[in-house]
Amino acid sequence: MKVKGKVCVVTGAAGGIGEAIARRFAKEGARGLVVADMDGGRLDKVAKDIGALAVAGDIGQESEVKRLIAEAEKKYGEIDIFFSNAGIGRGGHEDATDKDWADSWAIHVMAHVYAARALVPQMLKRGEGYLLNTASAAGLLASMGSAPYGVTKHAGVALAEHLSIQYGDRGIRVSVLCPQAVDTNMLRMAGATAASVDGVINTDAVADTVIEAMDEERFLILPHPEVKEYMARKLDRDRWLRGMRRLRDKTGEGQGRR
Repeated sequence: MKVKGKVCVVTGAAGGIGEAIARRFAKEGARGLVVADMDGGRLDKVAKDIGALAVAGDIGQESEVKRLIAEAEKKYGEIDIFFSNAGIGRGGHEDATDKDWADSWAIHVMAHVYAARALVPQMLKRGEGYLLNTASAAGLLASMGSAPYGVTKHAGVALAEHLSIQYGDRGIRVSVLCPQAVDTNMLRMAGATAASVDGVINTDAVADTVIEAMDEERFLILPHPEVKEYMARKLDRDRWLRGMRRLRDKTGEGQGRR
């Protein structure tokens, strides 16, 4: 699907990957562009720069996702492309707080669910639409430093697969973005991680990969091509788990309880 002439919504657009994609959608000629984030101040600046409608709110709540979609439709009409991108970083393992688990689940899984609930019926009626969700290479491989992050990103990938299976032959295209280390505030706050082993790319490079994948309507979007090889290695789970434990020890990341 081409972005030109389409109505697009991007969440988590006040910075990082979301901002880069929103700016790229504008450059590609989107007919209508709506950006969403909890950081209303930064979001307003991004929206002003690219001529988009800014809708501040918490997309971890279904009522806020419904409000976002309603405001987008009021301004531009039916939504063609919804990029559910917002994400959060929470550390810890099984002992992470219930709030960190709940917040991660709300943003990394339920936000995608809420968007699909609202948009799939109308997309089915039209026979077309695009749901683009950000997960992470952690959703395909592992996140040694955070169980809440890795587990919910895995669930996000599974949800995208489900949506593609159910609706991919009825006009709804589904893609899931799974990068490793990207130069964003989240990565800077986390510091050096095992995800950086193949290098850190900038958000413009991610945007280039997203546009290319959308043109081809590829399900899996991998800005770091090495991830495909790691996925193949993971088929031998016992060997892969041994290797991940060695990587954990080498990097010192994600040591569990002692």
